Amino acid sequence: MAPPIAVLNVVGLTPSMLGKNTPNLTRLADDGFSRPLQGVFPAVTTTAQSAMLTGKNADAHGIVGNGWYFKELAEVGFWKQNNALVEAEKVWDRLRIANPDFKVSNLFWWYNMYAKVDHSITPRPHYLADGSKIFDLYSTPEGLHQKIEEKIGQFPFFNFWGPKAGINSSRWIANAAIEEFKLNRPDLQFVYLPHLDYNLQRLGPYNPAINQDIKAIDAICGDLIEFYQNEGVEILVVSEYGICEVDTPVHINRILRENGYIKVRKTVDKTHNFETLDCGASVAFAVSDHQCAHIYLNDLTKQSEVKTLLQNTQGIAEVLDKEEQVKYYLNHARSGDLVAIADSRVWFTYYFWMDDKFAPDFARTVDIHRKPGYDPVELFIDPKIKAPGIKVASKLVRKKLGQRVLMDLISLDASLVKGSHGRLEDNPMEGPVLIGPKEFEFERYHMTDVFKLILSIAGKK
Repeated sequence: MAPPIAVLNVVGLTPSMLGKNTPNLTRLADDGFSRPLQGVFPAVTTTAQSAMLTGKNADAHGIVGNGWYFKELAEVGFWKQNNALVEAEKVWDRLRIANPDFKVSNLFWWYNMYAKVDHSITPRPHYLADGSKIFDLYSTPEGLHQKIEEKIGQFPFFNFWGPKAGINSSRWIANAAIEEFKLNRPDLQFVYLPHLDYNLQRLGPYNPAINQDIKAIDAICGDLIEFYQNEGVEILVVSEYGICEVDTPVHINRILRENGYIKVRKTVDKTHNFETLDCGASVAFAVSDHQCAHIYLNDLTKQSEVKTLLQNTQGIAEVLDKEEQVKYYLNHARSGDLVAIADSRVWFTYYFWMDDKFAPDFARTVDIHRKPGYDPVELFIDPKIKAPGIKVASKLVRKKLGQRVLMDLISLDASLVKGSHGRLEDNPMEGPVLIGPKEFEFERYHMTDVFKLILSIAGKK
């Protein structure tokens, strides 16, 4: 009978990090094997995870980024959660062909909602009619996360993303994985550990403080490894991408707006005076996602001139039309009519306003669903705010009193960001990594091979 399998997704872990700062992960690699994992494009969370879970690239599974333009709605959608968005067979579907009773648990990997797994936990706040939200998790079967929270405490949402993002969220997920395994003993358990992602973007990969983050996530992995090995579980460690040092943000939508391609809608009354992106009315606009940007055109006759404009923009390495996207396995109905790839030290903002006084109200908040692009500046409280602790406390008191409060604490200074990802790695040692059992050691692994590797381990007698 095959052993249970645990797949630990240690986001941002690279082959070059393995060593003195990672005694637990290094020991696991020495007992088995470690290899650079050839990544997929774009090298972002949802595309990478979908590649591992389906064995396909984005042109087949359809997850062309963390978000894209939903043409039928004329809206950009980021961080959607329905598993049906992944347009390919998942590894658990294949495993159940041979064994209909094969049990799968998914803890915090993306597109978790309504996945055909046995047990799942994922972040899912309740959005109230007055614009506020109640932080909560979503789990199947109903009551699973509540049962685990009774044992280990509530999930620390503010440590999962935003200015306070840090080690406590990964520690909670690891503890939850142990408790979930004890409860259900799945045949296959997926665990998401995001800690390295935060300071690698805040500080960059070469900041000396990153060593402490590496040690911290290794300690959490050590607890999981000890538990799994005592339970006879085979362990795979994967990561989604490496993070490279950046020092230059490119405001790709501002460039398009300066050249007359962007339309905005003005919101003006006694208390508001801001702009929002009008996707349906724009000739062309960009959906920025780290170092990749999908450019959608409502007037395809302008494609050549938009492509030329972007090709001549400093900081943009490549601009791919649909035919050129084929070599990156990205040509899909959801991908942009053009796709821009940043230079190695560059990342793309979503900013479309030309003056910060007209920035939309959500721009200065942590609001991952409303923004028409990924915003790593959400990791920073605006350094211009004097006594930020007092301001935060004041706003929280007002919220508890039932007042509607805008948590407008986030900077609009994109130069704060020091690390990014999305390009294919230039150096394999700075890209994603795979650690696995010795008997499955091969010279090279592509991210899509994780699907086959799971099948091979599950089929081991």
